[in-house]
Amino acid sequence: QVQLTESGGGLVESGGSLTLTCVASRSAEPIYVMAWYRQAPGKRREMVASIATDDHNENYADSVRGRFTISKDRAKDTIYLQMDSLKPEDTAVYYCNTVSGVALKLNWGQGTQVTVSS
Repeated sequence: QVQLTESGGGLVESGGSLTLTCVASRSAEPIYVMAWYRQAPGKRREMVASIATDDHNENYADSVRGRFTISKDRAKDTIYLQMDSLKPEDTAVYYCNTVSGVALKLNWGQGTQVTVSS
């Protein structure tokens, strides 16, 4: 069972920046993809950014492309989400996600709150 621990959320003013961190541990299976999702109140959970662990190929939601950057520590199963030019509509609980093992199991962290004030 992969354990995911997120940190770095908080309250920031519009236009500000935050960096989220996710550490994956206890993984007995290879992790293929690590990603960030978010869920705002009353809305569905959506993918924000993902990164492949082999070639570090990155994907972004259109709403964050150019403002957010996902990166991965090459030595550890740790990813970061650098969030710049934050907007009030970025307010949400941000969840770390991994895809692991031959069964492509999805693993989720407990989430970290990001609040952007206008």
